Amino acid sequence: MLSRRLRQLAAAAAAAAVPVLAAAQATVEVPFFYPIAVGGPITKIIDGFAADFEKENPGVKLKPIYTGSYQDSIAKALTSVKSGDPPVTSILLSTDMYTLIDEDAIVPFDDLVKTPEDKAWLAGFYPGFMENSRTGGKTWGIPFQRSTVVLYWNKEMFKEAGLDPNRPPATWQEQLDYAQKLTRRDASGKVTQWGLQIPSSGFPYWLFQGLAIQNGVNLMNAAGTETYYDRPEVIGALQYWVDLARKHRVHPEGIVEWGTTPKDFFERKMAMMWTTTGNLTNVKNNAKFDFGVAMLPAGKQRGSPTGGGNFYIFKKSTPAQREAAFKFIKWVTQPARAAQWSIDTGYVAVSQAAYDTPAMKKYVSEFPAAAVARDQLPYAKAELSTHDNQRVTKALNDGLQAALTGTKTPEAAMRDAQREAERLLRAHRR
Repeated sequence: MLSRRLRQLAAAAAAAAVPVLAAAQATVEVPFFYPIAVGGPITKIIDGFAADFEKENPGVKLKPIYTGSYQDSIAKALTSVKSGDPPVTSILLSTDMYTLIDEDAIVPFDDLVKTPEDKAWLAGFYPGFMENSRTGGKTWGIPFQRSTVVLYWNKEMFKEAGLDPNRPPATWQEQLDYAQKLTRRDASGKVTQWGLQIPSSGFPYWLFQGLAIQNGVNLMNAAGTETYYDRPEVIGALQYWVDLARKHRVHPEGIVEWGTTPKDFFERKMAMMWTTTGNLTNVKNNAKFDFGVAMLPAGKQRGSPTGGGNFYIFKKSTPAQREAAFKFIKWVTQPARAAQWSIDTGYVAVSQAAYDTPAMKKYVSEFPAAAVARDQLPYAKAELSTHDNQRVTKALNDGLQAALTGTKTPEAAMRDAQREAERLLRAHRR
């Protein structure tokens, strides 16, 4: 009788243990949106991160989903929020912060930061990158693939033009003077080599923001409720850009394509270009000539916008998913990984601790260009970001392109852009 009772108790205990065991073995899935349109080195790196993280955390299944461009990615993220099936985490532009908050799509990281180690980790990011990651006293994004705009130049072309190949232009006037010496024309007057290219498709506002900051003013306030597109300094910055092409003829007229600008550089179609430090590894691997990298030239002051992507955690996720995503974000931004990511991609490592690692110290000593974007951070300002950000930014992009193609004067273009931005932002001023 006793043995029978013991068997019954044992069976009951075993049955009760099954849900506990199943729960212990349950895998937490973390769908992860990552903005890249095609496969290649970056996807291999991200897939490698996911595999390594899963080995160390067998209870988590990280699922990278490659979602196209940044614009495609924010559209897909917002659509998935509305459908009730968003990712758990995503890399989206730092400038998408206000849009994601307004859509009630994300949660702040403050609720997940609990231990002294967590707080030290959060305090370790460069302050310049946190300007586009915090608002209202809360942290909404974690810097990951961040950048600034930098100047690249072809040292061989500098030598041919009688310029010091190791001395980039330090001011707007020098940039113009150099570009005039570097622009070449054939016997018929056709340009065979441009002095300078600043892309005006894709992210025209971002490249232009560098000019505006250099001329003494950023494009918006810290609360994301005001823009300053029609300020005299902003109009003056646009006039400088327009004059490079239309007056001085050292820069192509019309729209310069973002995507083909590095290719033009490799093919020696121009001597200097403005583009993201995120292109650094691309240039290092593909330029078949000696090149330099420098901070952007100063107008009234030095300056560049920061740029690139942050991690966000989405609200429609379980506590277990949020904790798993948070663990991954901490893991992937640790100094050694952040350093290797910067080495592999050209993005700025997001903390001083990453630059203090042996691997990064060695890399910078052998390739000093890798430190330029970091050294520019003290002069950098938050990238253009407002409520209703996509439409407010589009108003500026439309104005810039109208001025660059000659359909409006810089003054008219910026006044029209400001009028549209005012209309869009009125509802967000309380």
